[in-house]
Amino acid sequence: QVQLVESGGGLVQAGGSLRLSCAASENIFSMNAMNWYRQAPGKQRELVAVITSGGNTNYADFVKGRFTISRDNAKNRVNLQMNSLKPEDTAVYYCAAFGQRGASWGQGTQVTVSS
Repeated sequence: QVQLVESGGGLVQAGGSLRLSCAASENIFSMNAMNWYRQAPGKQRELVAVITSGGNTNYADFVKGRFTISRDNAKNRVNLQMNSLKPEDTAVYYCAAFGQRGASWGQGTQVTVSS
């Protein structure tokens, strides 16, 4: 399975921005989808954004208009630009890849938004 490493998390004030990046150990061109999820303390993991191999994107309602997912196949990276952050965006953010060999997950990166 592909190895995924997230980076870019940190502490930011409400209204600020962060850019998360997910680096893959191999070519992501053939991945059916590369997704970002998040999990807040005491809550279930939830889907944040999806980008397919064809470049189609989809977002959870709670991030629409604020977050942008993109993929760089040449660099084997998937990014998540997060703007207008809110305290309720505080969570561990995970990258996941879905391909013919199944799903692969990263270890996550912490995002904390202070009010």
